[in-house]
Parts: sequence; C-alpha cells; structure tokens
Amino acid sequence: MAKKNKIAASEILTMYMDYVVEHRNKPDSIADFTQLHGFSEELFLTHFTSFKDLEKDIYLLLFDNSLAILKQTPEYVSFTKKDKLLSLYYTFFENLSLNQEFLKINLKGFENQLKALSRFSRFKRSFLKFVEELDLETLHLNVDTIENIQKKTIKESSWIQLLFTMKFWLDDTSEAFEKTDIFIEKSINTSFELLNTKSLNNIIDLAKFLYKEKVK
Repeated sequence: MAKKNKIAASEILTMYMDYVVEHRNKPDSIADFTQLHGFSEELFLTHFTSFKDLEKDIYLLLFDNSLAILKQTPEYVSFTKKDKLLSLYYTFFENLSLNQEFLKINLKGFENQLKALSRFSRFKRSFLKFVEELDLETLHLNVDTIENIQKKTIKESSWIQLLFTMKFWLDDTSEAFEKTDIFIEKSINTSFELLNTKSLNNIIDLAKFLYKEKVK
C-alpha cells in the first residue's frame, strides 16, 4: 500500500476512534498505528505529539462541535441563560451518545477521575469560557475580590457538575439515555435555584431522584 503524502488531523482522529472501537484498546504505538493506515509517523507528529495529545482534541471537538451546532439555532440568541446551558447539555450529550462506543472504552475506569481529567484539559478551557460568557449572577456584595471569587467558584462548580453528569451518563442503561436527560434537567434547575433564590425544592427533587437511582 502506497503511503499517503498528507493527511488531515480530522482523518487521524476518525481512524483512531475506529481503531479503539474495533480493538477495544488504543494502538500499541504511533508507528504501528500509522503503518496500519498507510501514512508516516512524521505525518502523525505534524498534528499530534502522542495519543494522549490526540485524545485531548477529541474531547475538545466533541464539545466545540456541540456548541457550534447550538449557536446555529436561530432561537439561541433569545434563550435565557438557563436555557442556553440546558440546550448545550442536551446537544453535548446527544453528541456523546453518537460516539458512545469509543467513549465507554476510552473512559473505562472514570471513577478514577484524575486519570481522565488530563484528557479533558482543552475541553475544560472551552467549557469554562462558555460559562464565563453566560455571565451567571453572583450575590451582589459590592466587594470586587469576593465577587471575583464567586465567579471563579461558579465556573469550577459548573465544571464539576458537568463531570458528574458525564459519570452519570456512562452508568446510564436506560433507553436513549432518558435518565440522563432527567438528571440534566433536575441538576441545572437546582444550580439556578441556588444562584437565584436559595430554594430547597429542586435540591430535594434532585436528591430524591439520585436516591431512587442509587437504591435500584
């Protein structure tokens, strides 16, 4: 087989994901992977430094593509902040579901979150930028330092919430991930209640849902 003279990063990402799904594991080496697909190791290295580097781009693209699709929706500009976040979650997790075979292999052992977090570094930056652009409300204390801390806390809390939802999705065996959709709605509602009114109603609702799932 004649070797390719050029190859796009997107082609390599697709080849890699297909390989992982077929073999239930990542390739042994870059050399083996590139030889199998008929291009040089040097071409691979023009796009990625390692498989870990490649995986960081996969998660970034899954998120950025979801956000791009959402922003193309004509109604998006008129959405409330909560609806923008909810819609992003639904779009993102629909995208995850389309790639679930790869993700469930790649994120096996996600209970050890520290192993997975390094793959999410670019994805996290993009998500936090989105949350920052939402400009979610903080308590008005008229103290700049405290309000800056609140904003940072909101961003990090939003990230943890997304990770928790991904873990829930990975464990979800319901048809068409229906329980994940319920979890998304309840958890986002709870987050906004905490920001706006401190109401306990949605917290109790979410706790009941989680308790019921745990008992099952």
